[in-house]
Amino acid sequence: MRIVSITNQKGGCGKTTTAVNLAASLACNNRKVLLIDLDPQAHATLGLNVKADLNIYNTLSKITGNKAKLTDIIQQVGENFALAPSGIILSTLEQELAGEIGRESRLWEILSNFSRDSGIPQNAGKGDYDYILIDCPPNLGILTINAIRATEEVIIPVEASRFSLEGLDQLLGIIDLVKDRLNHDVSYRVLVANFDSRLRHSFEMLERIKSNYKDNLFSTIVHVNVKLKEAQAQGTHIFGYDKYCRGAKDYFTLAREIITEGSASASSEKLEKKMKQILKEKLPALAEMAFCVSAPQAKDVYLVGDFNNWKLDDASRMLQENGAWKKKVNLRHGKYRYRFVIDGNWTEDSLNPVREMNPYGSLDSLVEVGS
Repeated sequence: MRIVSITNQKGGCGKTTTAVNLAASLACNNRKVLLIDLDPQAHATLGLNVKADLNIYNTLSKITGNKAKLTDIIQQVGENFALAPSGIILSTLEQELAGEIGRESRLWEILSNFSRDSGIPQNAGKGDYDYILIDCPPNLGILTINAIRATEEVIIPVEASRFSLEGLDQLLGIIDLVKDRLNHDVSYRVLVANFDSRLRHSFEMLERIKSNYKDNLFSTIVHVNVKLKEAQAQGTHIFGYDKYCRGAKDYFTLAREIITEGSASASSEKLEKKMKQILKEKLPALAEMAFCVSAPQAKDVYLVGDFNNWKLDDASRMLQENGAWKKKVNLRHGKYRYRFVIDGNWTEDSLNPVREMNPYGSLDSLVEVGS
């Protein structure tokens, strides 16, 4: 299960639109999705035409008279698509949590228990959710911090505008603060939304975004599309209103990018696990050997030998530390010839008295890796 927060403290950037329609698109891709509306304005709840007596406040609050579990408030809004609704009363939660220890982790605690208990209401079908999306409020308060603490990934929708970029830097500062203070790593991706391809300024700002955040930028761009607003007005997501419009195609592409990314990550984890197992089996046959040579004035020093085919490359380059050049190499049991190459000059190891003449009339140092 992937838990993803969708946040930006700047209003009008397509945050809730992205939360609702990305959730719907993932559901259309046969993924079970729970959307948590953590915004007291409850735009996601209203945009899906959901009315509820209990909402996320009743789950997070410890003093409410109508205490509820997360499973008690979830409502099914479509196939594979469920919503934990919000309400204006959620705005009082920040004051309630003000003096409470661990207030930043309230949502994380609930979702941790939710995951362990399966957390699927009977009308939502069997099995765990594949995705939990959290629609955050448009500010950097305690609710947003709770969402970041509870999540593994953050999607940040931004417009191709200067103000949106400045707000993005502030949000990244909060993410770093959560990492440092709560020892919780969170990855983030930037999504260009509300992109107006009719404006030259949009393309200029897009280039700035690509330049500043190229390693954390979705390939998908969500374009301005009036159908997205019309769907909200009708109390539904874009796939329930016009699944052939450009807005639907953009969010469908975004969902596919996220799913593919997740599949690649899972495959990478399996491969890494397999490689670790192979290394664990093979490493006992290797021994780590440390080589060192003093050459404080040298610019480049290499360690070469018959263990690396006497190659001068980046893999054989030694690292300088206080005038001494050092390198560690894993070697199998056996005897090896080696030399140092100091600024182009080949020389034996002066600290090693064990040497042997080579076919070229000079000395090679010898090292034996014993059993």
